[in-house]
This record gives sequence, C-alpha cells and structure tokens, in this order.
Amino acid sequence: MSENIPESIPVHRDPRSAQATKKRALSPRSKQSAHLEALFANPDKPINLPTSASPKSSTLPPEIVANVQGSSAGAGSGEFHVYKASRRREYERLRAMDEEKETEERDAEFAERKKEQEKRDVEKTEKNRLKREKARQRKEKSKLGPQAKGDGVQEGKKEEKKFKANVAVKKSGGEEGETGPVVEEQGIVFLDED
Repeated sequence: MSENIPESIPVHRDPRSAQATKKRALSPRSKQSAHLEALFANPDKPINLPTSASPKSSTLPPEIVANVQGSSAGAGSGEFHVYKASRRREYERLRAMDEEKETEERDAEFAERKKEQEKRDVEKTEKNRLKREKARQRKEKSKLGPQAKGDGVQEGKKEEKKFKANVAVKKSGGEEGETGPVVEEQGIVFLDED
C-alpha cells in the first residue's frame, strides 16, 4: 500500500471500481433515515411487516448456558446454585404451561355451560309463550260464550275485540257541521268522578 498504484488501493475505495461503495450507518438516526429514503423511493412496492411472535412463546428470554463444563471437570462449589436456579426456571416454565392449560379448559367448560343454559332459557321462554297464547285463546272463547259455536260471522267480531290503545279523539273543524281531519292525541285519559 505504500505505492499509489491501482493495485494498492482497496476496491471499495477505488473511484474507478464498478463495485458499489459500502454505505454504513453512522448512527441509529442515519440508519432510520436511510431506511425511510429506501421506502419512499418506491412507494408502490408492498411492505412486508414482520409477524408477531406466537402466543405460546414464553415471555422469559431464552436461557443461555454460559459455563458449560466437560466430562473431565469436577463440580465446583458454585455449581449447586447454578443447578438450583436452572431447576427453578424450568419448574416456573412448567407451572405456566399447566396454568395456561387449566385456563383453556375452564374457558371451554364455561362456554359449554353457557350454551346449554341459553338453550334451556330459549326452550322455557317458548313453552311459556305457547302457554300464554293458549290461555289468551281460551279467554277469548269464553268471552264470546255460546255465540262462538254458531256460524263464522262471529269470527270477524273476535278480531275487532282486540286491544285498542287509550286514545282521545278530537275533531278539528271550526263550526258545527264542518268536518275536518280527525286528530288523535295519545296519552292517558283521566275520568273525574266526584
């Protein structure tokens, strides 16, 4: 490199080289800036976002065993504590798995009980509705009395006796004899009997 000839200049620094120069991010800000410039250079290109981690992955970082011993080495005085900590972490992981399984089983059982209860409620409601409907029909027949056994003319009257809303009716018109549109006022009518 003492000579100033093309062979002594590194390829990535040679301006005559066709090889692209390496761009290195000097700081996190410049790295982010370069990334955004690359994204804005081609806005039609789809962006692939990384998928989230699977829900079963542990929140704990993976255990890295730093001091691995060979078969020829004896256990030192600190090995018991390393073993104990490792065992505690493993038991904690197993306990978390058991709790997750129990939670899933309880949720499934609850959903099943809820579905059965809703089904029973719908059946009971339908049964009571049919019962009310039969009682209403019996009551209407008993109001009509012996006329219900006659011809079909009474059927029309039965329809007329259905519930009517409590509505006060006022005729709008100025003088007697003039008839205007009927205006209905809804509300409660009080009768004073003094």
